[in-house]
Amino acid sequence: MRKPDSPLWRFGVATMALATAFAVVACGSDADNSAAPAATGSHGAHAGGSSAPSQPLRAGERFVDLKMAEAYTPAPPEGGTDEYRCQVIDPGLTKAAFLTGTQFTPENVAIAHHAIVYAVPPGGAAAVREQDAKTPGLGWQCFGGTGVAGAEVEEGDAAWVDTWAPGATETLLTQDAGYRLEPGSLLVLQIHYNLLATDGKPAGSDRSAVRLRLTDGTPQTRELVTWPVDAPTDLPCAADESGPLCDRAASIADVTKRFGADVGDMADRQVEECGQSAPKAGSTQTCDHKVEAPMTLFAGFGHMHMLGRAIKVELNPGTPNAKVVLDVPQFDFDNQRLVQLPSPVEIGPGDTLRVTCTHDAGLRKRLPQLSKLPPRYVVWGDGTSDEMCIGIMTVSLRRAK
Repeated sequence: MRKPDSPLWRFGVATMALATAFAVVACGSDADNSAAPAATGSHGAHAGGSSAPSQPLRAGERFVDLKMAEAYTPAPPEGGTDEYRCQVIDPGLTKAAFLTGTQFTPENVAIAHHAIVYAVPPGGAAAVREQDAKTPGLGWQCFGGTGVAGAEVEEGDAAWVDTWAPGATETLLTQDAGYRLEPGSLLVLQIHYNLLATDGKPAGSDRSAVRLRLTDGTPQTRELVTWPVDAPTDLPCAADESGPLCDRAASIADVTKRFGADVGDMADRQVEECGQSAPKAGSTQTCDHKVEAPMTLFAGFGHMHMLGRAIKVELNPGTPNAKVVLDVPQFDFDNQRLVQLPSPVEIGPGDTLRVTCTHDAGLRKRLPQLSKLPPRYVVWGDGTSDEMCIGIMTVSLRRAK
């Protein structure tokens, strides 16, 4: 997963690597709902699945089922163990619709780290198709962003509309809330494959599927957007660890080699964006995010990697109106679920969301997939052996009265 560069909840089209790789399987309420069986495992096994069946259709909704046109075998570059692969989903919309639910079904759960669905408005479709045509094979690697260039891309930014991580299932909000898709819009599926268990060597193919829940909406339908709030990761080596990568600069250089400068720059960029004059090495990190517009907060979930211990998002901490809106005191990589708030929370300019994450370098020796790796000063990175701290919040802008 990657922090957005553009304001608030928008993801630039630099993040929407695409290839025409999905085929419609079935549509309507009678669509086949078969799912690949989920593997079982612990946090250390990295084998969470998403096997729960879709919830029934509600009035006015319809299913659109799509599946990768062919299987793909991940091939991590630079001697690494991670690959981000992106493909396009064309929902074939001829009129506006709202995406009210998404269910990603990974076929090969042993190598699936996460998946993100982006919505590409019509203004960005041509540049995306052009990039697709230049790339042979099924999709292309898309660490951090794809660098799709051109003004037409800038005018057609992609929006982050859904996320799957191990343990996630379809979480439905109110029927009158969804992500608006205009006619001609494309959806982009980014899948992060992790091959730590096989030291980056081929570990079988994957042919995952996505089920979309669509509705035409009404004048009262609330338009959802995703607001990722993040904090830096500056986790030094444990006291009994040593090695070249225990140096922060060396670790950042390693991340840059594996994923490119855009990802490698994240560690220092986050420190600056969070108002810190210098990195603060430690197991717990925080960052405050100012609310820029009136909005309603509906749900959220926390994303970290395998050294994650806890994540929390607070509204206006340290004030009489303080409120915890997301609390995962015992983070489990294999159980990352969207949590719907008991009731929507109204926020606006003057409010602050603070995200706090705690990581534990001591877990490295206890997790089979990490114990064989050299110790490192862990910073933000796209690999499962790197770390992240991000609260992925589902919000809707409030309409003016």
